[in-house]
Amino acid sequence: MSELYETVQLGSRLIELLIETAFVYSPVNQSADTPPDIRPAFRHRFKAVSRNPEQKILKNYGVIECDPLVLAGMDKSVKHMLMPYMPMLVPPKKWKGYEKGGHLFLPSYIMRTHGSKKQQDVMKNVERKQMRKVFEALDSLGNTKWRVNRRLLSVVESLWAGGGNIAGLIDRKDVPIPERPPIEDLKQIQEWKWRVWKAEKINLERHSLRCDTELKLSVAQKMKYEEGFYYPHNVDFRGRAYPMHSHLNHLSCDLCRGLLEFAEGRPLQKSGLHWLKIHIANLYAGGIEKLSYDGRLAFVENHLHDIFDSADNPINGNRWWLMAEDPFQCLAACINLSEALRSLSPNSVISHLPIHQDGSCNGLQHYAALGRDALEAAAVNLVASEKPADVYSEIAVRVHDIMRRDSNKDPAAYPNALLAKVLIDQIDRKLVKQTVMTSVYGVTFVGAREQIKRRLEEKGFITDEKLLFTAACYAAKVTLTALGEIFGAARVIMGWLGDCAKVIASENQPVRWTTPLGLPVVQPYCKTERHLVDAKKQRSAFPPNFIHSLDSSHMMMTALACRDADLCFAGVHDSFWTHACDVEKMSHILREKFVELYSMPILENLLEGFETSYPGLAFPPLPERGDFDLQKL
Repeated sequence: MSELYETVQLGSRLIELLIETAFVYSPVNQSADTPPDIRPAFRHRFKAVSRNPEQKILKNYGVIECDPLVLAGMDKSVKHMLMPYMPMLVPPKKWKGYEKGGHLFLPSYIMRTHGSKKQQDVMKNVERKQMRKVFEALDSLGNTKWRVNRRLLSVVESLWAGGGNIAGLIDRKDVPIPERPPIEDLKQIQEWKWRVWKAEKINLERHSLRCDTELKLSVAQKMKYEEGFYYPHNVDFRGRAYPMHSHLNHLSCDLCRGLLEFAEGRPLQKSGLHWLKIHIANLYAGGIEKLSYDGRLAFVENHLHDIFDSADNPINGNRWWLMAEDPFQCLAACINLSEALRSLSPNSVISHLPIHQDGSCNGLQHYAALGRDALEAAAVNLVASEKPADVYSEIAVRVHDIMRRDSNKDPAAYPNALLAKVLIDQIDRKLVKQTVMTSVYGVTFVGAREQIKRRLEEKGFITDEKLLFTAACYAAKVTLTALGEIFGAARVIMGWLGDCAKVIASENQPVRWTTPLGLPVVQPYCKTERHLVDAKKQRSAFPPNFIHSLDSSHMMMTALACRDADLCFAGVHDSFWTHACDVEKMSHILREKFVELYSMPILENLLEGFETSYPGLAFPPLPERGDFDLQKL
């Protein structure tokens, strides 16, 4: 307690010194014979705050506010901030232990433990032999050489200089703050306060996103003339791999992914040209990515004029690329395809572009493989078909069917009938997608409600706040019901995992397990009193964390196999990247490794590990599983 007290006291004193010594002055409208307008850069004051303007209960908080001049200057100067963990110009050090690897001189840790001493102790004491494959996989990911796509960077810089607010770039202007109404009418004043609160919230979010964009662009500008650079990788406590540089990396947004390409180029070849076209269709999305391969190829052929125009004149042309779901990546692919098709030998054109092979609702794919359920496997594309299954559209159809039935009921006996009538024409793939994606990771009813509420807000059809809330509650309930109808086996396994965690947490123990690649995992969730585990969090978080540990194992196994096959490889959890010419080789490898992973007795090993680590505790029996043949993948 004394150490924490001293830390707080030191931090308070440093803030006090900052307030006392930092000043700004505004030269605007200053005449030579008047003293300069010098004022504190930061001020401490108390501010009455409510969670939203409609709540009357206020609470005073001490806040540090910066002068508007400081806030305005940050938009321009954030690019000059010091970032020690930049991409490396030489390959990272090989991992050999908890703090042995990664950057040459900066402190580097193989796991992001976020202060969990139990996890740190386990990682420091684990045998190097047990971690060999994890070390090698992280080394392989770190040895992938990248470079900045300079043509894309020039386009981004031009759009950003023009004010942003295009291709996913944040608007560089703030929204105006509404003026106070001239009439002191209580209702009008309350509505005005609500609009002011919303505008200020939007402006704060915009400021944060502008700073983030400036940081990403500053890294790209610093690295654009480098022949290549590397990203050292480490893992989170579940084993998922991340680049140690946090701003411009391939795990980030479309902007970053469009700006990055492999430093090594490889000839497209015939298969690469084929996959480059499919890649454009996938990036364009909007339902195109769900067509058969022939349908996606036909889409690209029908839009070759738009693709050429996008490559030749991305800013002043017809801007077809802006209609894509991932516009900057789509533009990069348009440029590469245009270069190839205009060449006398398209198959010989060198491509640096990473081509993606993504999982289809990957968490549910892992549950389907664990449960060997044939219907669930087909729903998430573990079974080959001419046209890919779309689980999000399937759930949307079921939600619509349930609401259609509800809308025909008597509103007097069934109040949700009115909500069903309001929502029935608003149900689409986008409305349910996030909830379906996160259901496998333990999304709660409240989480699902908030996800759907945000989508309904975006549609703008329901403007009344109270109706919006009740509609979101009803839609979330129906969506979760529809999910249970399709993915019953997944929910049984999810429940079994949660029950095991409940048994362990009831003894004030954190849930521990070892991934198939030998990484020891300790769930870090504790209450404020560090000696007590958070039993509720231990239980709810274990199913998604366990699935994350499996998808990370699959990605690492794929990375090692691609290294051995001399493929350039990058992984983004459930998305696998390589050169266009090597997509078919990588696709074969990732399927092979998925089968290898789930040919292991994963749940049996997990239960055995629990019984060994927690002797004396009684765990529920293993759930029943189906007879799906993994060789059909």
